[in-house]
Amino acid sequence: MSKILGSWSGMRKYLEQEMLADSLKGRITYSCTTYPNMDNCKIFEIRIDGKTFKRFSWETVAFRNKGTDKQDAWRNFWQEKGSVPVEEKTEYDDEDFCEALKLYRELPIESSICHTNPVVRMFAVSDRRIGKRTLEKLESKVDLQPEWLQKLYVIRINSEICK
Repeated sequence: MSKILGSWSGMRKYLEQEMLADSLKGRITYSCTTYPNMDNCKIFEIRIDGKTFKRFSWETVAFRNKGTDKQDAWRNFWQEKGSVPVEEKTEYDDEDFCEALKLYRELPIESSICHTNPVVRMFAVSDRRIGKRTLEKLESKVDLQPEWLQKLYVIRINSEICK
């Protein structure tokens, strides 16, 4: 983790205990894994109800297309790394995760929930500061979210509105 974000244990506490909506506590968890020889790269993972929801790692991005030749996958990864805007991605690496987390922490929640970066919106939709009125407005916009993010929107909306 960067100096700006602090330690992973501090970030995990922030995400799971301080900022997570009460209705999602115990349902959403975050993890960070670093393996030896990974050049300080990390694998961030979000789990919902104990199942992997989204993984953020170089490998996830490079090997998003199953059956891709290993050399081609890494060549494509490096070509796309700096050229594909985060708004157009469907898979994200650890740097995307950290940058989105940094933005989410710096911005007011009103800006985070409508940010162009879907990973920032991912953090925002599970935030305790998003109330029922905002969730009701977001309900009509679920289909506008990337497919991977729609599930989290539905879970949050159902946990608050459809109790």
